[in-house]
Amino acid sequence: MIIERTSNEIIFRVSNNINLDDLQDIADFLEYSELSKNAKTKQKDVDSLVKTIKKGRWSKTKQIINL
Repeated sequence: MIIERTSNEIIFRVSNNINLDDLQDIADFLEYSELSKNAKTKQKDVDSLVKTIKKGRWSKTKQIINL
């Protein structure tokens, strides 16, 4: 693997026999890191929001399938 820094980007060079799913996971993580670097949201707030969303989703699903 070779890591090269240019004036405005970092380039990773890997052999072509790397598992593409693993590489996509790394790319997704890097994209998440880049997008969230200036976020001021705390993890506990995110967890609370996810819990609320899931709870509402289950209520709607129960209505749809008549439970």
